[in-house]
Amino acid sequence: MKPFTRWLAGMAGAAALGLSGTAQAEKEPIKFALLQDFTAVYTFVTDEYHQGQRDYLRLVNETGGIEGHMIETIVRDTANEPQRGLEAYNRARREGAVLVDFFSTPVSRAAVNRVLSDEVVMITALHGRGDASEGETFPFVFPMMATYWSQATVLADYIDQHQGGLEGKRIALVHIDSPFGREPIPVLRDLAEKKDFELRAFAYPSPGTEQSATWSDLRRYRPDHVIIWGAGGGQQVSVREAIRNGIRQENILSVVWLAETDARNVGGNHMNGVKRFEAVGTGTDHPIIQDIMEHVIEPGRGQGSANNVGTTYYNIGVATMAVAVEAARLAMQEFGAPLTGEKLRDGFRMIENFDARGMMPPITITAGDHQGGGYGRVSAWNGEAWEPLTDWYAAHQDIVWEEIEKDAAGFREGR
Repeated sequence: MKPFTRWLAGMAGAAALGLSGTAQAEKEPIKFALLQDFTAVYTFVTDEYHQGQRDYLRLVNETGGIEGHMIETIVRDTANEPQRGLEAYNRARREGAVLVDFFSTPVSRAAVNRVLSDEVVMITALHGRGDASEGETFPFVFPMMATYWSQATVLADYIDQHQGGLEGKRIALVHIDSPFGREPIPVLRDLAEKKDFELRAFAYPSPGTEQSATWSDLRRYRPDHVIIWGAGGGQQVSVREAIRNGIRQENILSVVWLAETDARNVGGNHMNGVKRFEAVGTGTDHPIIQDIMEHVIEPGRGQGSANNVGTTYYNIGVATMAVAVEAARLAMQEFGAPLTGEKLRDGFRMIENFDARGMMPPITITAGDHQGGGYGRVSAWNGEAWEPLTDWYAAHQDIVWEEIEKDAAGFREGR
C-alpha cells in the first residue's frame, strides 16, 4: 500500500489543513472536497497531483488563508467508481463543501447534473467533459485548462509550424479504445480537411499493456508523425512500440499524460526528443513552488515525499488549487462571507490573465468560456527533464469551439 493510501485509510473522512482553534472560532472555514481515485485506475497520477494540491493549500493557510478564512479539505477515495463518487459528494455537500474535484472522468461526468442542480462548483482540469467549457450550459463546471480538443490542435499545430508542415503528411493517432482515447478524433479530422493532411486512428485495448498488433498495423501505414493518446503505463508501451516500429523519437507527440516517471521507466535515452502537450510548467524554480518549499516542505509539513515537488503531476495539482484559491479570493473580496457555490462560480468568472506567478499559461475565465483560452505549450524530454520548445499559446480554437458548442447543444437537448 502506498504511503498516501495508508494515510487516507487512517483518516476515514475530513481533513483540516493548518487550522488553529483561534482561526476556526473567528472565521468559518472554506471547504474544498477532493474526492479522488487513490486505489484504482488513476493511481499513476493521483498521489502526486493530490500532494501538490494539499501542499499549496497548506501554504495558503500558513500565510493567512483567504481573507482570514482557513481552507479545510474533505478527502475521500472514490476508486474511480461513479456511484461511490456520488455518495462521497453527497456527504461532502452536507458538510458544507463549495468546491469538488473528482479528478476522474467517469465520476465527474456522472456528477455533472448533480452539481448543476446543487450549485456546487466542480473543477475538471485535464479531465471530464470538454464541452463544459461552454459556461452558459455548464455554469458550475470549470475545466480551467486546455481541453483534450485544444491539446490535440496544439500538437498538430506544432507539426505544422516546426516540423515541416502538415500538408500532404500522414498523421497517426494511436489511442486507448475509450471515450478519452477517441476524444481528439473529431477535431483532428476537421483539421485534416482544413490543412490537407491524412489522418488515421489506431486503437488499442484497455489498459494498454498489449499494443503489438496495433503497432504492426501502423507500421504498414508508414506515418510521418505519431500522436499517442493514453495514460499511465500504456503511454510507456506506446513510446517503446513506436521506436521499435521505426518511428523517430522527435516524431512522437503525446497528450498531457506523459511524465518524468514514464521517461525513467522507458529507460536510457529512448525518450529523448519525445514531445508532449504541457499544461503547467515543471521543476522547482517557479516562485509558487519556492514558497511551498520554504513554508511547507522545509518545516516538515508536506503531504508526501519531497522528491515529488516540481514533478509534472505535482505542479498540475498546485496549479488547480492556485486557480481555485484565486477564484475564492476574488469572490470573498466582491461578495463577502460566507462563501457559497454561487459566489465561487462568479469568482471563477472574474479571473483574468492569472498564471500562478508564471507557472502556467495566463487564463481568463468568463461566463461563456470556462476553459480559460485553451493555452498550453509543447515540451520535449532532453534526458533529464521536460524542456519547453514553444511559448504558451492556443491553436485552432475555431475548430475546438465548434466541437464544444455542438456537444453542449447535445447535452442541453438531452436534459
